[in-house]
Amino acid sequence: MTDKEELHAELQSASDYIQSIEIKCFQANKTSLELLQQVRDLEAEVETLKAYIFDLKSRIAVYIPVKADTIDTKLAEYINNYPDRKKLKIMFMRESEGVYEFGSKRVFVKVERGKIIIKVGGGNLSIDEFLDQYTPTELERLERNDPLKRFSERIAVQKILGERHGVETSPVRRGSPAKKRAV
Repeated sequence: MTDKEELHAELQSASDYIQSIEIKCFQANKTSLELLQQVRDLEAEVETLKAYIFDLKSRIAVYIPVKADTIDTKLAEYINNYPDRKKLKIMFMRESEGVYEFGSKRVFVKVERGKIIIKVGGGNLSIDEFLDQYTPTELERLERNDPLKRFSERIAVQKILGERHGVETSPVRRGSPAKKRAV
């Protein structure tokens, strides 16, 4: 073989090699695009599943009724299907049939014509009216009675007074003058 033919054979071999590499590269890119599309599809499915889980969590029963008690069953149905669970910060605690504790308040609940009625004072309120009227009061009462909050407020007041007046916030007990030793 002549030099020209050898060179031509090497060139052909190199061209074939480059072409095989290009085919492999094309196949790898094609596979990458397919995998990327699958990942995008799975991400969309994950988002759909997250929304589904969130919906299921919002439907999970938060109040389990006493089965033989129709009032308790109706109240549980109302609470468990309430659209904005965040507003239900105070729970009804059943004491006996028709008698519940709502925060610090004892209330009497009845069902008339399929509607939940709550006896308050001398009158009756629908459950929606009752929650709108009494939830803020009960939340405020809970917050006022929170010992951790009261403690932190006292510490804050002591710090403020101590900084303003240059006074120690807690007195230090020292020995009484009668107990001092003579030198």
